[in-house]
Amino acid sequence: MSLNEVWEGAAGSPFYPTVSKDKQFLVGSTLLLIAFVLTGLFGLNRSFKNIPILGVPASLAFGFGAVYMICAVGVYV
Repeated sequence: MSLNEVWEGAAGSPFYPTVSKDKQFLVGSTLLLIAFVLTGLFGLNRSFKNIPILGVPASLAFGFGAVYMICAVGVYV
């Protein structure tokens, strides 16, 4: 399959993102708020068992929330 065939085939099916541009700020701020709460809880209850329960979700929420907020304010990564 050549690049031109792929280009022509993709012309009929536009890309629709999972989270629209209008909702990125809401999703980003919600994820950052969740990350802030989970980080606070993890800081109060530090133990080895809380790493997968609070630490990992907090870091994932912060990572995705930061990217959504960067995209929501117009800085594209």
